[in-house]
Amino acid sequence: MREGLVVAAALVAAPAALAQAPVAPATPAPVPAPAPAQTTVERSAKGVAGKAIQVGVYLNVQPDCSSGPLPSIRLVTPPGNGTVSIKRGKISATNYKQCLALEVPGFIAFYQSKADFAGTDTVTLEVKFPQGRTELQRITINVGVGPAGQKI
Repeated sequence: MREGLVVAAALVAAPAALAQAPVAPATPAPVPAPAPAQTTVERSAKGVAGKAIQVGVYLNVQPDCSSGPLPSIRLVTPPGNGTVSIKRGKISATNYKQCLALEVPGFIAFYQSKADFAGTDTVTLEVKFPQGRTELQRITINVGVGPAGQKI
């Protein structure tokens, strides 16, 4: 029974002893690596109301003219008067950088306004490229009315 009391007394005394013990200085927290630079790109497009308007093409061409991993695309700010959709397709190009002719997969962004909308709309997309670079693309779309039909 006496041993239990001694152990209990040691447990009670231990916190007081720790409180008087010198405190070692805290090790500094590791400094996180700086985030990759994010750039903002201003772009524009125009088209008619209610029709799909191409607002961006996203691909990744390697130095040997082959395709690399495609970027990821996120809608940051949706348009106020329409919708944005992304479609996957094959992009053919000639005289692109050092490539005389190529065909690679890519993403194509389309904007479509409400049928009765005419004016300016904006959308912001975040494009993260595989190399770590991130772009905010602020796209301004000028939407006009479609061509008038033939009058009789």
